[in-house]
Amino acid sequence: MGTQRQKSLNIIVLGDACIDKYHYGYCERLSPEAPVPVLRHDHTEERDGMCLNVANNMIALGCRITKVYNSELIYKERFVDIKTHQHLLRSDFGENSSIQPLSKTQIKDLPIADADALVISDYDKGFITAANAITLARLCAQHDVPLFVDSKKKDLRCFEDATLKINQKEFAEAVHYPTNYELVVTLGSDGARWNDKTYPTNKCDVFDVSGAGDTFLAALVCEYLHTNSYEKAVRFANKCSRIVVQKFGTYCLHKDDLK
Repeated sequence: MGTQRQKSLNIIVLGDACIDKYHYGYCERLSPEAPVPVLRHDHTEERDGMCLNVANNMIALGCRITKVYNSELIYKERFVDIKTHQHLLRSDFGENSSIQPLSKTQIKDLPIADADALVISDYDKGFITAANAITLARLCAQHDVPLFVDSKKKDLRCFEDATLKINQKEFAEAVHYPTNYELVVTLGSDGARWNDKTYPTNKCDVFDVSGAGDTFLAALVCEYLHTNSYEKAVRFANKCSRIVVQKFGTYCLHKDDLK
């Protein structure tokens, strides 16, 4: 699956980070206080989310990673019935706190000159501001380092000379683009579009879309850097994201998935 890897890539992954927590239990009765189910807790699992999920997928694809992310982590907590895997509730913590943006010192310390690419996973939670995105794009241009961006910003002009990966909803809501850029739009079950051409994906039973965009981004970057082909990169990213949507919760690729 994918192109034979000739070397291990050095990638900087930078962006918003969270921990996905899954509280599993048994729903066997309704609360006497209100018409809501009672979850009898059994166990809790934690998984890396957002840019941490991107980084983990790139590690699975053989990359060496430098991670830079917000110190005040966001927590997304899901309450799940064990028998049915039905989500009963999701509660997010930390998004409304004052997440400190990427600092000038952190930018100065980035080993951009030694990197094969800079990957920005921008969930627009405050860590990546337009100002420091402009600085990062300029640094990449100065050092001739490819810049790949997945962003929920509506104004994308700060990501000049980047390869932008956004989904259909983000594409519909975007109001401004850079002067020079490549655009890959993911289309869910229809695959992805690049350069006005749609690359379909094989149909499958979708179990959970959590983290599928992170996996797509990781696979897109790795395959492009190895092949210098957007077409091959998009096709490979389609295959990888197809794997994770058939899994429950935020899922990171494993070696067995890539055989």
